[in-house]
Amino acid sequence: GALLALSKPPGLPILGRPGDLSLEALLPALRRRLGLAAELHVVKAPAREYSGLVLLSSCYHTTKKLQQFFTSARCRDQYPATYRAITVGVPAEVEGEISTGLCWQQQGDRAMVRGCWWAGGHGGTPGSAEGCALQVVPVRAPGRRSLARKDVKSTLTRYRVLSAAGGCALLQLQPRTAFPEQLQVHLTLLLCPALGDHKNSSRVGRVLGVPFFLSLETAPTRTQVHGQGGMGGTSAQPSVIPLSCPLTLQVLDEELLSRLRLSPRQLHHLPLHIHLQELVLP
Repeated sequence: GALLALSKPPGLPILGRPGDLSLEALLPALRRRLGLAAELHVVKAPAREYSGLVLLSSCYHTTKKLQQFFTSARCRDQYPATYRAITVGVPAEVEGEISTGLCWQQQGDRAMVRGCWWAGGHGGTPGSAEGCALQVVPVRAPGRRSLARKDVKSTLTRYRVLSAAGGCALLQLQPRTAFPEQLQVHLTLLLCPALGDHKNSSRVGRVLGVPFFLSLETAPTRTQVHGQGGMGGTSAQPSVIPLSCPLTLQVLDEELLSRLRLSPRQLHHLPLHIHLQELVLP
């Protein structure tokens, strides 16, 4: 069957409820516009908050075969998907691997949760925990029992710094495993959260300019924006935050905000800068 590749903007979910805007809801109109007789199926696509490559097929059997290939490739320790990410901060090492256990945990509760509905990508793509009252947290040294019960999953992402400037970096990311928010959480473990990651970036704190990792319990839960005095600086009048913005917003200094041409009040419009760039096909 025919294969079709297109680029998805951030914020567009793959699946959705009837009447909601989603990639799946747009497929019939796309098929008619392209003059295809058969229905289009999603082979692989990035999670809702990611941008990037979407692979479609007009053949059901081809779709299943390719999805099985992507799953088996990870089992063979291969890296079939390559992402690009812009990070706030530059990793200490030019390249390496991020390896940790990941699990679901309710905020304010240390109990782990085995399963949860998640608004993820399609075809084994690392996705998001949006729609859950849960948080994805790292487990540095998971025990055998928690791994066997699947309370915790071992995850690994390979990274390489492609360029760096102005305290930010462009990274290549190749996940060998798939877990909701894997890439975002792994980048926080590098102390370099993705630009636009309003949910997880609060886990990276700074003291005298030195970054360090914060646990879920100690991470800030409300918007902070650096004033002219830097971290801990005060301003005469606090910024007004729109009611529609996320519970937390990423902390960016004034110099970076200026380069992005954003004001603190516009920060909630900043999307997550993780992009699915390349897929390896059999």
